[in-house]
Formats: sequence, structure tokens, C-alpha cells
Amino acid sequence: MNNVPQHIAIIMDGNGRWAQQRGQARSAGHVAGVETTKDIIADCVRLGVKYLTIYAFSTENWGRPENEVAALMGLILTELKEELFVKHHVRMRWIGDRSRMPEQVKKHLETMEEETKDFDAMTLTVAISYSSRWELTDAMKRIAEEVKDGSLKAEDITEDVISQHLSTSYMPDPDLMIRTGGEIRISNYLLWQMAYTELYFTPVLWPDFKKEHLIEAIETYKTKQRRYGKI
Repeated sequence: MNNVPQHIAIIMDGNGRWAQQRGQARSAGHVAGVETTKDIIADCVRLGVKYLTIYAFSTENWGRPENEVAALMGLILTELKEELFVKHHVRMRWIGDRSRMPEQVKKHLETMEEETKDFDAMTLTVAISYSSRWELTDAMKRIAEEVKDGSLKAEDITEDVISQHLSTSYMPDPDLMIRTGGEIRISNYLLWQMAYTELYFTPVLWPDFKKEHLIEAIETYKTKQRRYGKI
């Protein structure tokens, strides 16, 4: 495909509703959603996408029932395995509040980051224990410390300085954001980074999201004129 977005961000919504429609536990929807995620990772690599960022678990999700949180943490341990990244030569990065993560899960994700650091077909960023308000608060605290110790002057704080202090400083802003599940909001996700991102919403629940839906989103993106406030 021509003119494929360099960076796609996805809010993977609808796992719980998918399971409930089938009379199953919400955890079954998350299991099905993992399989979709694996397929979409492979599809993005084949299509030439260089950065894929997925919203796997928000800071607000810590308020969900304990059994559901435990199931999600378990899926991270069992499904985010090295062979997935080796197969497609994908580098994995993790953004989010690491202080709240169970130690075993934290170590596993950090191991995946280290073991995949030399892969270059695509960078997959997994947002776990993440929210934009957390990220921006964390960045402001670090900037304030630099102003306090004299390594940065307040008048030198620019948009670029703020971007450099975000957890996503290593990648370009998303070109396209896809949200499945029918909700039309961005739910505290990459608020700074998506200032000029094209937004695509679909009623398709995440476990039912297939390559053809991904291509449809990309084709819609390609019809847009990205003027960034200019003529």
C-alpha cells in the first residue's frame, strides 16, 4: 500500500462486551482480544507501518474488579513472549507508571524491552498502567526539578522540551488513531501527541477487528488533507 501512516495508535475497546454477547466471562473477551492484537501486529508490519502504539491497560483500569485485573496481568505474562517479536522482527517498548505494576509483570516487560531492542521492522509500544494525565504530570515534575537545580531555565521551556520529557519522546506523533467498540472519545490517551492525529472510530468490537478493518481505516486516513492549521 502507498501512503501508509508511519505511526498508528489504537484503543482496543470492546473485549468485555464481545464476551458478554456470547454469555462468557469478560476474561474470555480479553483472551480473544490478544489473538486479534497478534494478527494486527503482523498486518502492520506487512503493510509497512513503522510505529504501532496500543492502549492495553489504563491507570483507571486499576479500579476494575481484582479478578479481571489479575487476568489481564496474567495475559501480559503468557502472551507477550519473545517469539512474537522475533517472528516479525518487532521492537517492544513499554510506557506507563511502572511503580504500580506487579514486580513479576514489570520484570517481564523490561526483559522484553531488552531482548527486542535491536529489532527494526516496527516498534510496538504497549501502554500499560498509562494515562496522558499521569504522563504529563510526570513530565512536569521532572522539568520542575531541572528548573530547581538550575539545569533548565523556565523561559527555555518550549513544546519541544515538554515532548522530550514525555515517555513517547523516542517516536513521532501518531498519524492515525483507531478506536474500536463504538465509543467516540480518546479516554486519556496520548493527549499531547494527538494534537493533529486523524481519528477513526468503528463500532467493530476489538476481537472482531480484522485486517480488512485496518485497511479500511488506513484508506480513510489517506483521503484526509493534513494541513496542521495551515491552508
